[in-house]
Amino acid sequence: MNKNKIAIESLASDLKRVALLRHRGSIQAADRFSAEAKKRVDEIDLNSTQPYIQKILKGVPTAILDSDTALMYSTLLQNYSLHHYSPTSS
Repeated sequence: MNKNKIAIESLASDLKRVALLRHRGSIQAADRFSAEAKKRVDEIDLNSTQPYIQKILKGVPTAILDSDTALMYSTLLQNYSLHHYSPTSS
């Protein structure tokens, strides 16, 4: 499995956790997953991703401060991973 695919999927999961925890008011727990999300961004090779994904990845540090934005980024990254790294994609 592609290293970027795993990192992007992990980032999407971390962002979803951040969004849900912030929405629930669990700020301390959300901060832990925010730190994980920042680490995940560093694991991703930006040169092998689409330009719009690069823009999303650069926006992660500010996205983790807002639950709605974190959830949106999570969904976009998850969809990218599913479609870009699928066996039928070119």
